[in-house]
Amino acid sequence: RFVTDGQLPLRQCLHPETCSKNLDLPGYYSYFHDLRKEFRAFYSMPEEPQCIRDMVTYLGMSPDTESEFYVKEIKDMVNIVQRLLADGHKFDNPETVNLRLEPGICSKNEEVDNSCVVRARGLPWQSSDQDIAKFFRGLNVAKGGVALCLSPQGRRNGEALVRFINQEHRDMALKRHKHHIGNRYIEVYKASGEDFINVAGGSNNEAHAFLSRGGQVIVRMRGLPYDCTAKQVVSENSCQVMDGEKGVLFVKKPDGRATGDAFVLFNQEEDAGKALSKHRELIGSRYIELFRSTTAEVQQVLNRSMDPKTYEPQMPLIAQVPQVPLLPQHIITSGTRKDCIRLRGLPYEAQVEHILDFLGEHAKNIVFQGVHMVYNAQGQPSGEAFIQMDLEQSAFLSAQQKHHRYMIFGKKQRYIEVFQCSGEDMNLVLTGGIPAGAVSPAKAAALLSPGMLPPHPPPPIGSAVATPLPPPTPALSWEPAHALVQAQVAVAQQVQAHALAQQNLAIRQSQAQQEGLWFMNQLAVAQQHQAAMAAALVAATSSRLYLLNMPPRLPLGSAPLLPSQASAGLGATSNFHHKGPPPQLPAGASFSPGTAHPPPPHGILSPIIQSPMTAAAIMGLKRSWEHAFPAEMQPSGAVKRQWQPPHSTTTTFHPSAGLPTVAYQTQFYPAL
Repeated sequence: RFVTDGQLPLRQCLHPETCSKNLDLPGYYSYFHDLRKEFRAFYSMPEEPQCIRDMVTYLGMSPDTESEFYVKEIKDMVNIVQRLLADGHKFDNPETVNLRLEPGICSKNEEVDNSCVVRARGLPWQSSDQDIAKFFRGLNVAKGGVALCLSPQGRRNGEALVRFINQEHRDMALKRHKHHIGNRYIEVYKASGEDFINVAGGSNNEAHAFLSRGGQVIVRMRGLPYDCTAKQVVSENSCQVMDGEKGVLFVKKPDGRATGDAFVLFNQEEDAGKALSKHRELIGSRYIELFRSTTAEVQQVLNRSMDPKTYEPQMPLIAQVPQVPLLPQHIITSGTRKDCIRLRGLPYEAQVEHILDFLGEHAKNIVFQGVHMVYNAQGQPSGEAFIQMDLEQSAFLSAQQKHHRYMIFGKKQRYIEVFQCSGEDMNLVLTGGIPAGAVSPAKAAALLSPGMLPPHPPPPIGSAVATPLPPPTPALSWEPAHALVQAQVAVAQQVQAHALAQQNLAIRQSQAQQEGLWFMNQLAVAQQHQAAMAAALVAATSSRLYLLNMPPRLPLGSAPLLPSQASAGLGATSNFHHKGPPPQLPAGASFSPGTAHPPPPHGILSPIIQSPMTAAAIMGLKRSWEHAFPAEMQPSGAVKRQWQPPHSTTTTFHPSAGLPTVAYQTQFYPAL
């Protein structure tokens, strides 16, 4: 027998590698002695030694001095074994490695240790219990310890629960996380004993009697004709069925009707290949699917087949709102009073009691059967719910105090959106967007609550808004149990029609008032614009006259200016003034800013009153003639003199002589 330093060399290295390479090991590799366990048990150590050096140190022996590591370790192990034998220890309890998975039955009442179960995820859908046992080769799986998990439709979902004989083997199994089966890596996590019992446990006496026969191979048949018998199943198999017709177990519904599934037992492992070779062959007019199965799968299928909930009709696409005893459904969920709240963002697993816990003290204001869950098109929870409150104030306070508060559901923590809404909003969602009653388009926007989408697209801009008429009184399709109900319904319809008429009148008055204000604002803007244009025209005319009468500029850089020439220039300035005011725009001139069209009534906004425009704003800052030339003006009849150029260079200039005052300002001619 082998003596190893711990469990890992054989269980986690040798056996997994040979199994993955399809190599067969001799039988003596399935038994070994763990030197660490033997040493601890004999010397009663509180903890198991972690290496060879710990055992050598404990015995007070000198370690071997070989340079090569493996030679040194082997010699130290030989010395320890000889010391154990000399002290009287007997190696009579070897460790075993199970190469085959043994079938077993698990009952609902059995207790499974939480430290012995793992969950394997990512398995190929065609994997059998033997394939999973090979993945964990080297570790000992308990009898019937592989439970393949099934989906709600009864098909394998790629997960399995595996139960080991003790925690040590479970811990070694967790180290195979993300090892491969073929080209797929497998995830391995811890699981509880309760998880294993829920999948593999059973209490069906028929299943227990079937599995107690001890067959090595279980094959599942699916798609059988409903009138198929055990004799037909036995005759169709090419290999011997265990115990004949008693080795066939049909799966039936609680009322005894067939489901088309059956399990068949075989004696030998070699019979599995022959039986599975009939996959997709015909029995009668139907082809049959064959799969390798397990005892846990037999328990799961039979447990579900006997559960009446499995065959209940599927959940409707839209949740059915429970009716109040006297009033029908369309009366409950219609109306414009915002006495309802809408919850959005709920966990999919949330139930009515979780919603009541979330609302807290506000839950006392919920009406009888007033919590309505919303489901999607697949019949699954959508994460929304509508709640009917007794008063609008109750709905307002609930939405105000619970909006964006957190709901703690298990390990999840979700914040919930809470909106106040009306019965009409609730009806739109619960009935797939079909309103319960006739609601005018003008009123629909006002009735729309936060978090709700508009039920109809808005009308195009510029289109006339038709005045909605009060809806006709619909004929009641239900027969009330009392005349009082009819009277209440009639009064409610009259009140609703009166409120609708009052609202339409207010809308028309508001539209007319807004149109009048719009035209007055446009007229004021046009008048301001006209005055600004007139002022700009006056300033522009003055500037043109100034430019036309501008005198010729003196040549800069020429000969010095003589006194006589300066006086001639002074006299020429007397003509530079206008004889009258510039032409102006007539005061009565009409100005049309263009044809004005008011926008649609629902889009009127207050126009922006623009500030009046001035000439300075248009032409820039300009000086008047008097401000630019403040000197006295000469008589308008003065004759201009021609400037005479100098005749010779003998003319002298006396800088000391006083020059006459120049009419041109220095700010215009800085060179003078």
